Amino acid sequence: MTRTSLTKAVRYGAIMMAAGAGLNAGIAQAQDSKGEITLAYVQWASEVASTNVVRAVLEQQGYDVEMSSLSAAAMWQAVAYGDADGMVAAWLPTTHEQYLEKVKDKVVNLGPNLQGTRLGLVAPSYTDISSVANLDDKADMIDGEIVGIDPGAGLMGLTEKAIEEYDLGDAINLQSGSGATMTAALDSAIQNKDDIVVTGWTPHWMFARWDLKYLDDPKNVYGDAEHISTIVRKGLEEDMPGAYAILDNFEWTPEQMGEVMLMNQEEDADPYENAKKWVENHPKVVDEWVNGDS
Repeated sequence: MTRTSLTKAVRYGAIMMAAGAGLNAGIAQAQDSKGEITLAYVQWASEVASTNVVRAVLEQQGYDVEMSSLSAAAMWQAVAYGDADGMVAAWLPTTHEQYLEKVKDKVVNLGPNLQGTRLGLVAPSYTDISSVANLDDKADMIDGEIVGIDPGAGLMGLTEKAIEEYDLGDAINLQSGSGATMTAALDSAIQNKDDIVVTGWTPHWMFARWDLKYLDDPKNVYGDAEHISTIVRKGLEEDMPGAYAILDNFEWTPEQMGEVMLMNQEEDADPYENAKKWVENHPKVVDEWVNGDS
């Protein structure tokens, strides 16, 4: 064999070995994966925090996870019809009641993952408005406007109901937007000491950043304290029992969620990276989700 032929043979062998190594690595990676799972969520600070944390835990356990950002209505539909495997963002029994009613036979409710939520109208503590019932008399203070979030949110539906129940329609308009535009408006108003009323909920990082208050709701339109539940598609337990068990075990406190939400408000914050940091720093909590109560 000539030197040229030998050189070509060596190069060919090296290429084939590299290709074989790459193929083996790909096969090993595929074998290591426990499956693909899609988590639906809404772009609320609380749900961005919780869904990224669950993603980090599932990935730690070997699952490939995709997150799908949707409106509240589309999120429920996605889980019900198998376009998503689950969500940890169901506000019950009031906020998402209408969505659950439509698909209750197509989903599995794994129960609360966070207790102690609240919904209502929120204002800075310095604002001289104490109740939803007297918003019509105070309408000029807030330019006749309640600053809301995305139009498909259950909280917006409840606020429309509140405007009707308290007969505010001639004085108050509900402005839709997003969670981000709502907090931006709140930030601007507080910096200028202006009066403002927004749609709000607990847990939310805004209560840690600013001195805020809920307006009284004597007609209880917004309901009593709620919880956030985990909802999965039918068949997930049989398809991916390990992932199902983690989602079933997932439960944390408003304080724990608040830690992640505050991290996410830092400049150039990456919610996914922050979730991974939180998971790394709370091994005992994560172990309970993965292995059940010890």
